[in-house]
Amino acid sequence: MKELTIEATIENVDKAIEFINNELDALGCINKTKMEISVAADEIFANIVNYAYEHKIGKATIGVEQKENPKAVVLTFVDNGVPFDPLEKEEPNTTLSAEERKIGGLGILIVKRIMDEVDYKFEDNQNILKITKYM
Repeated sequence: MKELTIEATIENVDKAIEFINNELDALGCINKTKMEISVAADEIFANIVNYAYEHKIGKATIGVEQKENPKAVVLTFVDNGVPFDPLEKEEPNTTLSAEERKIGGLGILIVKRIMDEVDYKFEDNQNILKITKYM
């Protein structure tokens, strides 16, 4: 697994996505899949930046690996922020207008719809979110 550990700041979103895209290129990922993974990764990293450390700066580690049988790309996001399982959050009602909906939740909904698997665990005082895309 290739990993990058950086400060979870808005300024580092582009660095995180560039790292992921470079790894996806090295794995021979097709453009459509690469774009979907990048969108999901952007949402997740932005959530870490905005919510994990409660207005403080902390670190985030991003891992990229390829799996076989079935062939897939797995991204792992790890932070030491506030424990938060995004999969437990109630999905927003997308049938309502933007004005009628509660704020939040669309990012993780996008991730769940784009990716084939999304798994979360809190272990050793770390949020660990894995997203998988079959190739």
